[in-house]
Amino acid sequence: MTANATARAPGYRPRRTLPLRVEARRQLLRRRTLVITAVLALLPFVLAVAFAIGGDPRGRGNGRITLMDSATASGANFAATALFVSAGFLLVVPVALFCGDTVASEASWSSLRYLLAAPVPRARLLLSKLTVGLLFSAAAMVLLPLVALGVGTAAYGWGPLQLPTGGALPAGEAVGRLAVVVGYVFVSQLVTAALAFWLSTVTDAPLGAVGGAVGLTIVGNVLDQVTALGTWRKVLPAHWQYSWADALQPTMEWAGMIQGAAVSVAYALVLGALAFRGFARKDVVS
Repeated sequence: MTANATARAPGYRPRRTLPLRVEARRQLLRRRTLVITAVLALLPFVLAVAFAIGGDPRGRGNGRITLMDSATASGANFAATALFVSAGFLLVVPVALFCGDTVASEASWSSLRYLLAAPVPRARLLLSKLTVGLLFSAAAMVLLPLVALGVGTAAYGWGPLQLPTGGALPAGEAVGRLAVVVGYVFVSQLVTAALAFWLSTVTDAPLGAVGGAVGLTIVGNVLDQVTALGTWRKVLPAHWQYSWADALQPTMEWAGMIQGAAVSVAYALVLGALAFRGFARKDVVS
């Protein structure tokens, strides 16, 4: 059907089908995008209220400074704490949602076959949806610390970042370090994004793709706690998810983040290749 339609359409250009701006507009106006945005934007306010009710957390760590203990030291510390409490699970959800819901939702609406009959090449359709999903995931990860930095600065002032290992970073340098943390968190979540996207191409149930990606991510976190696995844990993306803590030291360490990024990207490339290969051969009837 696609080949015949192409032959009957003078001036047809595959690269002009399903532009990114069109796909981005469609995804931006969806209710789940608005809900995720609201949740991430409200979380820093919830944390600020919790600290206001609970009082100053400093001095409760038995002499050992942690990110949570120093959350109210400055706006930068508050932003770092918001990332710490959300990176393990909360930020996994928007990544799985934006990348896992995108293709499966079209199938559940029975609109996928009409997109392909437009005709939109299959690789082009997947590339557009994956690109927009990753862009929205990155925006979600930037939104949380950005709002947290603003809320923390308003509540606790603009000051240096108190480091868990001791010492402090000037506020300007701290913002750069937080940017590195956000970048690493995004890269570490590429495996979740690719897993969700692959599942989205093999099922017509959006919740199945999203839930499967979140569930397998949780399983990876559980396996990483099994010390009996020894060095095998190093092949798990979850083993490296908090390597960004190396950026919050007087001298930034890159080794752990480089290894974690390599593991995540390797899994993401394999899963992405499976998604494109499988969808190219799939009989789309939805």
